[in-house]
Amino acid sequence: MLNAKGKTRNVIFITFDGLRWQEVFYGADSLLINNDEYTKERNQILEDYWADTPQTRREKLMPFFWSTINTEGQIYGNVRKGGAVTLANPHGFSYPGFSEMLVGYVDSTRDSNDRENNPNVTILEYVHNQPGFRGKVAAFCSWDVFDFIINEERSGILVNSGMEPFEGKYNGPKIGLLNEIMFQIPVPWKSVRYDAITHHFAMDYLKQHKPKLLYIAYDETDEYAHEGKYDQYLIATNLLDEYIAELWNWTQKNYHYKNKTTILITTDHGRGHETIDAWRNHGSLVTGAEHVWMAVLGPDTPPMGEVLDNEPMTSSQVAATIGAFLGFEYSNEQPVGPVMNSMFYDTKR
Repeated sequence: MLNAKGKTRNVIFITFDGLRWQEVFYGADSLLINNDEYTKERNQILEDYWADTPQTRREKLMPFFWSTINTEGQIYGNVRKGGAVTLANPHGFSYPGFSEMLVGYVDSTRDSNDRENNPNVTILEYVHNQPGFRGKVAAFCSWDVFDFIINEERSGILVNSGMEPFEGKYNGPKIGLLNEIMFQIPVPWKSVRYDAITHHFAMDYLKQHKPKLLYIAYDETDEYAHEGKYDQYLIATNLLDEYIAELWNWTQKNYHYKNKTTILITTDHGRGHETIDAWRNHGSLVTGAEHVWMAVLGPDTPPMGEVLDNEPMTSSQVAATIGAFLGFEYSNEQPVGPVMNSMFYDTKR
């Protein structure tokens, strides 16, 4: 264990599947929001998310990011202004991206989205096995492949994902209702549930069980992008920002978490941008899929806001950085990406 000088005692790690840096830093894309094919209810969407300046557009789309995180935390990945945050893996899609960030290195065998147990130990499993952390790590994920990415069977971590009811120890009426309506509301995707279900499962677990490391993986942004529904993609993004605000505001009112909690947010891949249709896609052949972004907020992070011209970062650095926030010098069977020192007041880590 590191000489823990920091104030962080809990980490909430969050991913927004396939959310582009373009929307994070510049808000709604003028070509897509004004396209009849991609934006159906355009008048209402324009009212909700359009403005004349990129700064106002991003504030309308993600108000918590650009008020609280931008003033009290850090945001990386603005490609146009030198924000270099990329994938280390060459694939540009989900399983390899999530494995990279959770494990800390690129495993060349993780080259598909198949439901195969990850042979690599993740930072979640590593922390779970440390003294005082067993039973204090959990994951709530909209995509059902996370059971395999995290290797729930081997790790012993609670992973609730996809169309899986949450059957916890102290579930109240709210969880019972969520379990019921999850199967009563038609979901258009075979392997994904709505993010609202994931969010409320995670919030309830946070309140009831006080985990020290909580992972929440939202997914709708990627699904709507693949379907070419830019209006729904924007609505989903705005809701994700609202979810983060709820998480953060709750932690800052709870004695167990207030001034002791760091939230780290990123994405598993970028999306295309070279043509008007490219935003729907990602993968090794799609230019732009390698560009990701990161945001961090907590008591050990200097309030630098939007960080420009940063040292190059990759998703492989996420695992060691989560470990460092919790006071651990994370290592694995292969060398892991280094801690992102700029996220800490004390850079000697």
